[in-house]
Amino acid sequence: GIYNYMPLGLRVIRKVEAIIREEMNKAGAIELTMPVVQPAELWQETGRFEKMGPELLRIQDRHGRDFIIQPTSEEVVTDIARQEFKSYKQLPKNLYQIQTKFRDERRPRFGLMRGREFIMKDAYSFDKDADSAKASYQNMAGAYRKIFDRFGLRYRAVAADSGAIGGDLSEEFQVIAATGEDAIIYCPDSDYAANIEKAEALAPTHSRPAATAALQKVSPPGKTACADVAELLGIALQRMVKSVVIATDSRNDKGEVIKTQLHLLLLRGDHEVNEVKVGKLAGLADFRLASGAEIEAHFNCKPGYLGPVALNQPLPVIADREVALMADFVCGANEVDAHLTGVNWGRDLPEAQVVADIRNVVEGDLSPCGKGKLAIERGIEIGHVFYLGQKYSATMKATFLDTDGKPKPFEMGCYGIGVTRLPAAAIEQNHDAKGIIWPDAIAPFTAVICPVGADRSPAVKDAADALYAQLLGAGVDVILDDRGERPGAMFADWELIGVPHRITIGDKSLKDGRGESHPRRAEAAERVALATIFPFMEQKLGLKS
Repeated sequence: GIYNYMPLGLRVIRKVEAIIREEMNKAGAIELTMPVVQPAELWQETGRFEKMGPELLRIQDRHGRDFIIQPTSEEVVTDIARQEFKSYKQLPKNLYQIQTKFRDERRPRFGLMRGREFIMKDAYSFDKDADSAKASYQNMAGAYRKIFDRFGLRYRAVAADSGAIGGDLSEEFQVIAATGEDAIIYCPDSDYAANIEKAEALAPTHSRPAATAALQKVSPPGKTACADVAELLGIALQRMVKSVVIATDSRNDKGEVIKTQLHLLLLRGDHEVNEVKVGKLAGLADFRLASGAEIEAHFNCKPGYLGPVALNQPLPVIADREVALMADFVCGANEVDAHLTGVNWGRDLPEAQVVADIRNVVEGDLSPCGKGKLAIERGIEIGHVFYLGQKYSATMKATFLDTDGKPKPFEMGCYGIGVTRLPAAAIEQNHDAKGIIWPDAIAPFTAVICPVGADRSPAVKDAADALYAQLLGAGVDVILDDRGERPGAMFADWELIGVPHRITIGDKSLKDGRGESHPRRAEAAERVALATIFPFMEQKLGLKS
């Protein structure tokens, strides 16, 4: 999860940084640099030194003092604000940096997609009240759209959960790619979009059907998975209800567990639990999955045969919205090799104490916008904007004097872009069998001139040198391939590297007074008169309208 950036890759990263820096500056943000190594005291103020877990790399200096390697900089920037911004007259402020971060990922994977050391642009806004803070948030959300538009990538801005950073308003920017880790939920008939953690699964519009079947115990031997039981019984998977057991621990002042409470989650057989949604329910913020031993002790039964009917010991039951409206369903009987069919609420078991949206949405669900059905595509998260409110300022006592002369905590926002993740995302979206296809704005070089036989033909060399000088003078990021390679090898190298525009000049074409322009995305080259190839490229590259 730790990488070297070679010259071509570094050129891409620098172009990404330049675009980000230009748009952040235009949006009124001010650049600074905060330390990679940060004192633990600041993180202890917010409680994140203990709470973040092993992904926060903790170190000590020679004197035994605690430090961390920054994964993000909310604490440090809040400390800066409480020292530097004393009055409402100094607000609003937006501070940003482009800096190395480190997160000790358990399983670094997918190269730069999920490395441990990476470069990130993180920005933090400070405002006097919620309305001003939301205006700053919208300003940054707009700046992000300009940034990602300039990158030339297909992306979606999706409503998101704030996660460990916290906050209320939250939006992710996802590059569309079939290999993406994240599921993006969207409505083709509106502008609704959200990530899988945030997307709401609406309650069914129908009422619960009346019971028509008697309760009956069946014994599909050795079958624990809902799909296997449904197949054996010859029923649709949608008639199955599966049980997920979670636990919450109460602790004393020393952090020792003094009581554990189990909870039973009920979902339709073809649905998956959404842990973020579950964690937002009252009292379940720090839930965990129950252990096998805890389940057996409570249910007197092994996992795989659990259900909500005739429980060995009572426990809170949380039913998904779909399950709460099911009738004649099938579930575990709390006995090995036993399931119940014809199960109905009210008759065979009490109504669930809690009914909530606790599942992931699936393709074809009704959209929360009310304008159609949901579709799903894959994405790679490259940016995230949060409205934090007073989460950090109140905890760290970061205040300013308001118009009434009284101290008040800052209203904060937080905005990040994965600088080194972005080139990897661009490659995932833009490639073919020959190699990378870079968008113009972030390509290591915008154009390459390939002089065929320049080492043998002074005319070819002179024509290539002249065009190179013209393009360079016009501000084009162009490279001249003077290695003397054979045409096939030369072309293959630049197709692999992914430079978006290739210009070829050779003896044969010179005799006809022509060169060739071959955009990386095009199937074939276009012959262009040598006398007009410079203005042709100017227009192609958008230097002239």
